[in-house]
Amino acid sequence: MTKRLSVLAAPMLLAALAPAFAQNTDWAVYGGEGGRRFSSLAQITGANVGKLQQAWRFDMTEAGDPQTHPLAIDGVVYAYTPSLETIALDGASGRLLWRFSSGVKAGGPQRGLAMWRKGREQRLFANAGSYLYALDPKTGKPLAGFGEGGRIDLRQGLDRDPDKISVALTTPGVIWRDMIIMGFRTAESAPAAPGDIRAFDVHTGKQRWVFHTIPHPDEPGYQTWPADYWKTGGGANAWPGMVLDEKRGVLFAPTGSAVSDFYGYDRTGDNLYANSLLALDAASGKLLWHFQGVHHDIADRDFPSCLHA
Repeated sequence: MTKRLSVLAAPMLLAALAPAFAQNTDWAVYGGEGGRRFSSLAQITGANVGKLQQAWRFDMTEAGDPQTHPLAIDGVVYAYTPSLETIALDGASGRLLWRFSSGVKAGGPQRGLAMWRKGREQRLFANAGSYLYALDPKTGKPLAGFGEGGRIDLRQGLDRDPDKISVALTTPGVIWRDMIIMGFRTAESAPAAPGDIRAFDVHTGKQRWVFHTIPHPDEPGYQTWPADYWKTGGGANAWPGMVLDEKRGVLFAPTGSAVSDFYGYDRTGDNLYANSLLALDAASGKLLWHFQGVHHDIADRDFPSCLHA
């Protein structure tokens, strides 16, 4: 079945739809501010919600399940197609402005994008497979200078053979100052990538910091795994989505189970920081505190995406 992206509005709101984008009412972050999934807009109420009608519809011309969570910024809607092409639509009419195809064969759940803005400069971060792209929001073209040809490969830099591990995104990265902070999803049985949480420079793609969810020697939590498990173990990855307390500069990251998710014979111990909620200093990646919900998980009890008030 071909997938479509639809926008609904009450009849009296259709004329106001376009200027509403310009009235400081952008939906610029995946999950909304603080990940609360809440909008302060008041045009749609209990009194008129039953009168909603389709304002426009965009046909993606693809079959599949995009699970896309669009962003709406400066009158433009950004989203994914099922094959993880990135599209930009006019927010008032649904007209296609541009479509970016990476050439990478990819699919699966990819729930959103991330936008970095400073003054008039903007960068839209999109994903296909293991690649993170920095795109020009006006044209959809990859931005030179970010990694190689406008992209970085998230399999690189994980102390594993990149060709033997699976890395992709379920949720987008988190923007903090001039960095994009990334988790990822990986396999739930060996071989799998270690769930490192990493920050990359938004202009160059170079890594700025890393937090090892499977601790290395001399890092807190190392004794909760077998010796040198960080060299071979995987998982404990932040795939559900992270949120940021911008006022305090604190990143909240939930992590999943370690590999193998249902079989823990080779990872004796509590296995920090799998199945945990982590609070990290967004500027440095330093651990501020953690809460582990399940010690030595063998039931795949991943933490869900976290929210803060």
